[in-house]
Amino acid sequence: MDFLRPTTLDEALALKAERPGAVPIAGGTDVMVELNFDHRRPEALLDLTGVAELAEWSTSDGQVRLGAGVPYTRVITELGDVLPGLAMASRTVGSPQIRNRGTVGGNLGAASPAGDTHPVLLATGARVEVASVRGGRTIAAEAFYTGVKRNALEPDELITAVHLPPASGAEQFAKVGTRNAMVIAVCSFAVVLRPGYAGVALGSAAPVPRRAAEAERFLVAELPWQTPVPLADSLKRAFAELVAGAADPIDDVRGSAAYRRHALGVLARRALTWAWDDYRNNGGERQCA
Repeated sequence: MDFLRPTTLDEALALKAERPGAVPIAGGTDVMVELNFDHRRPEALLDLTGVAELAEWSTSDGQVRLGAGVPYTRVITELGDVLPGLAMASRTVGSPQIRNRGTVGGNLGAASPAGDTHPVLLATGARVEVASVRGGRTIAAEAFYTGVKRNALEPDELITAVHLPPASGAEQFAKVGTRNAMVIAVCSFAVVLRPGYAGVALGSAAPVPRRAAEAERFLVAELPWQTPVPLADSLKRAFAELVAGAADPIDDVRGSAAYRRHALGVLARRALTWAWDDYRNNGGERQCA
């Protein structure tokens, strides 16, 4: 197995075009596990840790451009006020050592249904920036996941960044696991509220992370946007039923399909309550640092 170590993005793209079978590796928190268990044996590894362009973030045109190589720890410490939902999800990833190494770009590349950042990316309406020697393009997060551990990348493309809007309302993320820390999600959930907008997404509850479109339309129509008051229990229960109905879970060693649907309903009620309380306490607007 060859080990390729580019130092610039142009060099990385050239190597990926020359060796499309090369597997990108940044933090290695997913790839090395698969190698250690002999689940894959690629012809080459493309080490992206030396590509400085991938480890930067910036703001432009009302969006945050988060480089694919920015680790979770920096998302938490540098962008916690700007991207609170993504920071919440990042705090649940593995151990401190894993958060120091793992990246949102790596989470996207692995495309696991249980990836912690996926529900937030979907609920916020994020776009994935990818590039090759042929040029660049962006892919809506909801079009990026094409199957279990499959994504919309072409063989010669690399993920270069994720574009997300800064929080302007309220964002919440929650997950259920078999223990409190360092755990793969049994199911996960994200909700984003902005004036007149609701984003709702599920993780580890279908072959791919997915948005709950009916639940989103319900919130847009039924939330008391103009006069923020505490939510009625009946509204929260109806929302939870729509969220659970959007799932297509399986039975596996972490939990049954029935348990996942039940847990998603509980997460939906709780996260919506937290998000709505945050939204109305901030007058429907959030001042981002």
